[in-house]
Amino acid sequence: MPKTPENKTKKTDDSYSAKNITVLEGLQAVRKRPGMYIGSTGQQGLHHMIWEVVDNAFDEAMAGHCDHVIVELLPDHWISVDDNGRGIPTGMHPIKKISALELVLTTLHAGGKFGDSGYKVSGGLHGVGVSVVNALSTDLIAEIHREGKSWIQEYKLGVPKTKVKEIGKSNKTGTKITYRADTSIFETLDYNWKTIIDHLRQQSYLTKGVRVTIIDKRSKEEKEADKSAVQFAKNTHEFYFEGGIASYVKHINKHKEVKHPNVFYVEKQYEDVLVELSLQYTNDYNESSFAFANNIINPDGGSHVAGFRTALTRTLNSYAREKTILKEKDKNLTGDDVREGLTSIISVKISDPQFEGQTKAKLGNPEVRNAVDTVLSESLLIFLEENPRDAEAIIGQCVLAAKA
Repeated sequence: MPKTPENKTKKTDDSYSAKNITVLEGLQAVRKRPGMYIGSTGQQGLHHMIWEVVDNAFDEAMAGHCDHVIVELLPDHWISVDDNGRGIPTGMHPIKKISALELVLTTLHAGGKFGDSGYKVSGGLHGVGVSVVNALSTDLIAEIHREGKSWIQEYKLGVPKTKVKEIGKSNKTGTKITYRADTSIFETLDYNWKTIIDHLRQQSYLTKGVRVTIIDKRSKEEKEADKSAVQFAKNTHEFYFEGGIASYVKHINKHKEVKHPNVFYVEKQYEDVLVELSLQYTNDYNESSFAFANNIINPDGGSHVAGFRTALTRTLNSYAREKTILKEKDKNLTGDDVREGLTSIISVKISDPQFEGQTKAKLGNPEVRNAVDTVLSESLLIFLEENPRDAEAIIGQCVLAAKA
């Protein structure tokens, strides 16, 4: 087993305790209708189980309390996710009169993501999280390090085998969840290494400054069954992107011919919305753009994409006319013109995201449109003024697209 990540933030505070765990409903239907909660009982749903546990760790990171997450693929289809966040509270819940840890593990929609305290921003889909993983696992072990002590609780088919037990002192904080998915529910327990790597890389880009370590400890036979398994040094792979989504744009463009060397990047709080944007143009004809809200990808776009597109088109037209690249007789550049060859990442973090549809494919918050529009308009204009060669290349690309 790997060494548990050292805690470097030491930000355990009173705002995340047993009293912050809000309960909305029970787990009754999860084992009967797993597809409603994790999408499918095939490999996609199997991987979604990992995402749900990892989301909790990234929620801690977004709240500023975690900087290292370890994901292990263990022999016999076991999975372990270990973080150095604050640790799930173990105290007695004031209403339910059971440990907050047990409440989180046995009750759907119980967690610090609901209500006004605990997390301000959360990426977990519906907050079903670790309780659904527990319900759909033959075995689950929760280890907590918090307030100078270590705690453990074991489960079988979602039911506690033991009470929450204090097992000693601890000089660190964090949560470690180890589980084995239920073979009677899932069609396969074979994990795809590449899928896991790709997802965790994406999450690392979206949460800059967090180190993610993935360790493959599966048996030789299990690795051979996974055609996507890659032999890294010591079967370990690690992500750490201080540059955040600017690094993501560079990664997407690494095999493309870029039109300008400098990647545009801005991170700015606008009212209640944290906006993070990055873009770079390439010689590709197609657009490669990805939008996220609270680290959840939104393939159908939404208000953040609408704000981005409006601001991009307006700002590039304004700059091109100011510099007389576009003459008075010339038509404005269209949205299609300014998006040809564009690689962009749009990431917003908000306390109450309103998604359209169960899959969270589209963001609906109207205030996000204005936030993204304002931040991009101001910051992109400054970028163009300060980087005239990049500006010339960008506008030149758009003008060529307009003439095509």
